[in-house]
Amino acid sequence: MTTNTTTSTIISELDVYLVGGAVRDQLLNRAVKDHDYLVIGASVDQMLSLGFNQVGKDFPVFLHPKTKQEYALARTERKQGQGYTGFACYAEPDVTIEQDLLRRDLTVNAMAKSLDGIIIDPYGGQQDLKNRLLRHVSDAFVEDPLRVLRVARFAARYHSYGFTIASETLELMTKISESGELLTLSAERVWQEMQRALSEELRCEDVNSIGKVEQANPEIFFQVLHQCQALKAIWPELDALWGVPNPAQWHPEICSGDHSMMVLQQAVLLTNNNENKTAIRFAALCHDLGKGLTASEHWPSHRGHEKAGLPLVEKISKQLKVPTYCKQLALKVCEHHLHCHKAFQLKPSTLLRIFNQLDVWRKPKEFDDFLIACKSDFLGRLGFENRPYPQEQYLKDAMLAASNVNAKIFVEQGLQGVAIKEAMAKERLNAIAKIKKQYQID
Repeated sequence: MTTNTTTSTIISELDVYLVGGAVRDQLLNRAVKDHDYLVIGASVDQMLSLGFNQVGKDFPVFLHPKTKQEYALARTERKQGQGYTGFACYAEPDVTIEQDLLRRDLTVNAMAKSLDGIIIDPYGGQQDLKNRLLRHVSDAFVEDPLRVLRVARFAARYHSYGFTIASETLELMTKISESGELLTLSAERVWQEMQRALSEELRCEDVNSIGKVEQANPEIFFQVLHQCQALKAIWPELDALWGVPNPAQWHPEICSGDHSMMVLQQAVLLTNNNENKTAIRFAALCHDLGKGLTASEHWPSHRGHEKAGLPLVEKISKQLKVPTYCKQLALKVCEHHLHCHKAFQLKPSTLLRIFNQLDVWRKPKEFDDFLIACKSDFLGRLGFENRPYPQEQYLKDAMLAASNVNAKIFVEQGLQGVAIKEAMAKERLNAIAKIKKQYQID
């Protein structure tokens, strides 16, 4: 009780508003994760005197001494250099709430709510929410290249609500992409936005008083970036897949870019609440990168695209400083996804070699993630969404049987060194052969 009283006393001395995403999601009846507050008419000294802890480096942001929630002073920004950091910030007490909201990216993010529940909406955010429209607040939108990625992420997050990007906003995003300013973004910021898009979960929300399942649609993030020419700038190898055809027998959707997005959709459905969902979804995106290197005279065949894609996975992983596990899984899926699809056709000796290459003995959880990504590739084709994929269980059974082979029995037989390794390989081969026979595969 004392803490609440103290908190109320502190806030009562300030002109405080809830702002940004919290207001947007409240109006959508969507669960709010983060609460950000805006303070009008205050100075840095006043905030410090009330016990707030300043944490903002580029502009005044403070943590409440009790709740630890963020409170930012109202500010204006003026472009004075390249990139998303090239801004001069002005955060004096004379900055109005309308001026602060004007600098924000989208109208749906440019609303504030007073502590007594009054909505401040000078730029039409509520109407755009009603129209399910993502629209920029002002022409200053073009000054921050990071906004291209943010809007694409919002388009993905709110796709299941019916949101689309305003045509004039998409034009500005294309203008930014073609200006070269996206190249000023740090690898960390690009990966942060990409990772946030990839890691979205399926959610159940109460929208307009009726139950609604909120889909996760990271494929929209990449489709929007492709549409506005941004993907060509930040990941040209993925962008190159659009327009590259596949054999119609196995890919009725034809286009490799469309296929990659469908694979990502399937990966989302198979990885909700999976702790490695980002890595699996990233691997799904990377699995066919090699097809962008196939000479057009060989289309729609893509012989050798698996190994051809490996340097491209390495390149994007280094470029964006992708986490090691994401990169390693993507490399394995890129190289071996066709082996997974053809599992029933492979000899036990070939399966054992692949198991060794995948290091399934030491990394069984990674093998599970590998299988999910490969299954996503198979299902991510037009009309394939509900087809069975028995290869998954077959490979799990074969791997488990081979993993049960223990060195102890061979040590007890007096074998040493290389002899133990050879005996284990032979016994693992027999174990895989038995599983193959159980599945009645010749």
